[in-house]
Amino acid sequence: MTTQMPTLRDEDWRYANSAALERLTPADIDTWQDLRVAPGAVQRQTFVLDDSRPGVHRLRITVAEGGRAEIFALACASTYARLEIEVELGRAAHFQFGGVTIGGGEATREFVTRVTHAESDGTSDQVVRAVHWDTATGNFLGKLAVARDAQKTDAAQNFRALLLTRGASANAKPELEIYADDVKCAHGAAIGQMDEAAAFYMAARGLPPEAARKLLVRAFIADAFAAHPIEPERDELLEAALAALGDAA
Repeated sequence: MTTQMPTLRDEDWRYANSAALERLTPADIDTWQDLRVAPGAVQRQTFVLDDSRPGVHRLRITVAEGGRAEIFALACASTYARLEIEVELGRAAHFQFGGVTIGGGEATREFVTRVTHAESDGTSDQVVRAVHWDTATGNFLGKLAVARDAQKTDAAQNFRALLLTRGASANAKPELEIYADDVKCAHGAAIGQMDEAAAFYMAARGLPPEAARKLLVRAFIADAFAAHPIEPERDELLEAALAALGDAA
């Protein structure tokens, strides 16, 4: 069977980099990592898409009753980087996603998630932060689907982008497909620039302007990793993101 290669006309790829799409091979599109979480189990994975691991990465997750899947990701490659996640949640299962796209240049970095609540009492929480400069782009496309039998679902998505220069951009595309009537589903998105008033306030109290701006960026992206329960690993992700920031702030 011939693999149909994605184009910008495909909804899930609409914000991708066109030149990067032309370089994709069928192997890039056909390769999925499968993760199965047993009943009551917890599985956690971390993805760092830097210059040693750019390109397209696809993950398919099935979480059985009472299980929990936690994915934390940092996309900071200097070329196109995309993490795509498909999740199916069983009864009382949970999915946690925390992601940061960060970088400059001309690159596009993006997360695409499709979470299906297939049975009742499931929960999901997705927190994504984007920090970009030059003419870089950060994207989050997140779809939540709630099946008819998935009553008592509680699902949330939150995306915020911080653009450090006028040429940078960000795109958010939340999508809800709900067939149950007793659910809580929320999504929020905000795109803006550095809070210069806060930076000025901190500088006025003796903090150098560059340090003040970096502190604000640190607090901004820390939200995405706050749910990571292991402090050393959480701090390692945060420091890797700040290393990618460099002198941009």
